[in-house]
Amino acid sequence: MALQNIGASNSDDAFYRYKMPKMITKIEGRGNGIKTNIVNMVDIAKALARPASYTTKYFGCELGAQSKFDVKTGTSIVNGAHDTAKLAGLLENFIKKYVQCYGCGNPETEIVITKSQMITLKCAACGFVSDVDMRDKLTSFILKNPPEQKKGSKDKKSMRRAEKERLKEGEAADEEQKKLKKEMKKKGAVSSKEGANPKAAARKKQASGSDEDHSSPAGSQSGDNEVAEEGDDDVQWQTDTSLEAARQRIQEQLNAVTAEMVMLSTTETDEEEKKPKKEKKEEATKNGAVEALEKSNTHDRLVKEIKGKLSKGSTPSELVSFLGSVTGSPQEVMNALFETLFKGVGKGFAKEVAKKKNYLAAAVQDEGSQLLLLRAIEAFCEKCSADAVKEVALAAKFLYDGDMLEEECIVQWYKEGLAGVKKSSPVLKNMKPFVEWLQSAESETEDE
Repeated sequence: MALQNIGASNSDDAFYRYKMPKMITKIEGRGNGIKTNIVNMVDIAKALARPASYTTKYFGCELGAQSKFDVKTGTSIVNGAHDTAKLAGLLENFIKKYVQCYGCGNPETEIVITKSQMITLKCAACGFVSDVDMRDKLTSFILKNPPEQKKGSKDKKSMRRAEKERLKEGEAADEEQKKLKKEMKKKGAVSSKEGANPKAAARKKQASGSDEDHSSPAGSQSGDNEVAEEGDDDVQWQTDTSLEAARQRIQEQLNAVTAEMVMLSTTETDEEEKKPKKEKKEEATKNGAVEALEKSNTHDRLVKEIKGKLSKGSTPSELVSFLGSVTGSPQEVMNALFETLFKGVGKGFAKEVAKKKNYLAAAVQDEGSQLLLLRAIEAFCEKCSADAVKEVALAAKFLYDGDMLEEECIVQWYKEGLAGVKKSSPVLKNMKPFVEWLQSAESETEDE
């Protein structure tokens, strides 16, 4: 079966991974009963991840003819004689409206019906939510016949519930074990007290009217030994770490000269310890403020230098050679370059990244520079623009499609962010769908 790329804009891409079968039609009947049968509509709809009834109904709405899809036989019929090219053009319009993401153009979307009965497309690649035009005739049919939910999501929910129940049961069992241990400790403490006071134990025996003879001296000695041994288990041996004890040990082990030297060092450390906490805190704050000021001064200087170079109309290659001559760490230089290129950009951040990708492509030469670029994007979005955070996944996809970012580097940067202090940052939250899509696409290619 002949295959073609999904979407007319991707028809020339030989390496495009999303494909569907070419449409095959057959005209049946004569006169008023003439009709067009789309032979492979089920295969096409399966490739688009949409019900075949949607595409068949769309053809009928656009052509003003009756249409019918038989679920049992899988036949798709549209009344009248229609050319294959005409139906293929209508299918292309259906793909643009109900399959492709309005943000990145990826066909890996899912139809979601909101509580207010609005139809949206959620992209698995960039996370963008596209609003479908509700004036279209097909929308009423979709609302009446909503798509089936994926079984995987239900299975995941049930697994999560089972996991929560299992954790609750484990916590309850742990609490019961703790209670039992506490009770055992209390019983052991009571028994040890009785053993440590043999007179009280003897009085209890006499009061209870026991006929047992008094224990012999040897027996009492053995009992005392057992008590002593039991008591030794509770003793915690530790070394005295006070300053006086340290001085005593030093004087005993070392000779007079070395003892004086050590005593001098201990007095110095003692004075350092006696220094008020407030002074130490002020010194630490002062040092941190100085470092932050130095970093900001370096960043401002680099931004000013790069801006002056770009104002002269430098090409990407000239800019890269200039960046190699400036003073500053590679990360500082990349941060300054990114801020200079996109300073003040909020809404439409992804499109601006696509426009100026030549400068970024020249600056990114290896995997290390890819990580620098990702960190620069993160720093820019957190510092400069809240609107850019919403489009960070779309911008990353543009760079990924332009071979400036690789899957391994994106996943590595994402995992480093989750493991670090900024694991709850909005940048990582918006990048999560894109990273999950990359990982799922990689597993699919391995399976193929």
